[in-house]
Amino acid sequence: MKKQFVQAGFFLLPLMLPIKANAASLTTFDQLYVFGDSLSDRRNTYNASGQTYPPSPPYADGRFSNGPLWVEDFGDELNLHPTLFTNPINPTEGINFAFGGASTGLGNAVRPDLPLPGVLAQVLGYADSLKNSNQKANPDALYTFWAGANDFLFLDETDVTTPAQYVSQALNTLASDAVGVKNLMVFNLPDLGKLPAAKIGGRDAEELTKSTKSFNLALEQTLSILSQKPDLNIIYVDTYSLFEQTIANKDKLGIKNISDACLTFTSPTTSITCSNPDEYLFWDEFHPTAATHKLIASSALNAVEAKSVPEPSPALGTLAIAAWGTAATIRRRRKQPQLTIVGRVPGGQPTHIRVES
Repeated sequence: MKKQFVQAGFFLLPLMLPIKANAASLTTFDQLYVFGDSLSDRRNTYNASGQTYPPSPPYADGRFSNGPLWVEDFGDELNLHPTLFTNPINPTEGINFAFGGASTGLGNAVRPDLPLPGVLAQVLGYADSLKNSNQKANPDALYTFWAGANDFLFLDETDVTTPAQYVSQALNTLASDAVGVKNLMVFNLPDLGKLPAAKIGGRDAEELTKSTKSFNLALEQTLSILSQKPDLNIIYVDTYSLFEQTIANKDKLGIKNISDACLTFTSPTTSITCSNPDEYLFWDEFHPTAATHKLIASSALNAVEAKSVPEPSPALGTLAIAAWGTAATIRRRRKQPQLTIVGRVPGGQPTHIRVES
């Protein structure tokens, strides 16, 4: 039944300063909309597969991790809990459209046997729903967008042109006058060449790193153009730099293993789990641990809470690299040591963030 709902529903529903000024504060958002893949999918794919994928356990109740995802921790801080697309209840606090395995385009890169929408399909479905109801996007809602990895990991894309075009179309659709999104949070990709998965399945780690950098550059170019819209607030979360700085400072940040998966499968139905997942960067070969998700959520919160840069400023278009251990915006996070992290931002100067536990 839920699978049928997904199949029919989408066609019926047919770190870190903002890139530009006028950043909204956490208190101004009254809804949260989520577009993406398994990094943001709380339970949509699990529901659509008849609660068989991802297998839970060892995965945590339909998440592609061992616990809450960044979007859950982030939503808790905003006091917003978007309805899952596959859970047809009144979506008063927004909708999570993300599906594990989503490509940047229309379909699913991991489970083509299921009628699951790619990220562009998620956006177009939302845009059609607004058009059919003669409405526009809520100007006080926050819309998050994170996609791209599956094209390179599962569709064997090496040329970033097509994924970049799909992402550009999706973001331009959201920002269009017809849809009217005003607050848009966009994540780039971490270095896919450093995933545990880069070492298996005949994947080329160097090629994945090259594709990541090219894709992120294309994304920055798209956002640079979109940032010219005077009424659009773009918040860019540089997860590439976040992961790089975390790997470089892993000992100080309490993450002892930055290269292996905590969860490994010895057969399709048998797995082994490490005893200390909070000390691992990666839960499985592709996904972060819940501890890492909390750090991502903290960075996203810092991005929203950072003060905007007044125009016209030479710093406009830059963003600071938020540290994993920033002040306790995530209540359940373990205490982190003091650290200064340095990063370079697209089109900007090196940025230093001093962090205290």
